[in-house]
Amino acid sequence: MNNFLKIDLPVKTPKWLKRLYSGYVWDQNDKTSGSKKLYLTFDDGPIPEVTPWVLETLKGYDAKATFFCIGENIVKHPEVFQQLLKSGNSIGNHTYNHLKGWNTSEDIYLENTLKTETLLENAGISNKLFRPPYGKIKRRQAKKLRQLGHQIVMYDVIAYDWDSQISQEQCAANIIKNAETGSILVFHDSLKAEKNMKASLPEVLQHFSKLGYEFAALR
Repeated sequence: MNNFLKIDLPVKTPKWLKRLYSGYVWDQNDKTSGSKKLYLTFDDGPIPEVTPWVLETLKGYDAKATFFCIGENIVKHPEVFQQLLKSGNSIGNHTYNHLKGWNTSEDIYLENTLKTETLLENAGISNKLFRPPYGKIKRRQAKKLRQLGHQIVMYDVIAYDWDSQISQEQCAANIIKNAETGSILVFHDSLKAEKNMKASLPEVLQHFSKLGYEFAALR
């Protein structure tokens, strides 16, 4: 079997893929608990142009989320990172330089990830939530990170908000049509995704809030 995940994920992650990579976190398995929870996540921040807007939008719906931060952006934008720390949302690791695991050696990938881990630990964050950029990570990279206590967090439904070929309406529909209790949902607080995300996120929040869902952070 190949030593890394060789598939571009669809909007809704198929069950067979979750079973094949059962050591990764794909959803929160809340279906039998009776609760109605969704888990919003945002990749690639923090940046001043987008992240504060996301925080204000979430606050308006009493929603919490998890932000998978690029270490380089934490260093570049410490004031935005401080806003994130004070917001009550959870924060995870997205490598220091947004590395694609498939194209990176194990040693370099690990070093880059741990560089961001140090930043998070210095800020008082100890959860070790990790999402591989592009959703692409070699088995050996993942194994080593898990041995060091990291949770490899993937996703159940993805908006594809960064894709300029997808309309704002389709981004919202990707989530609304596919999310269910326990789903981990992916948006991006990045310049590339800004237009689609800013249009679709409020629609998603409004739709599921009216249905009685809670938006919770991963811990």
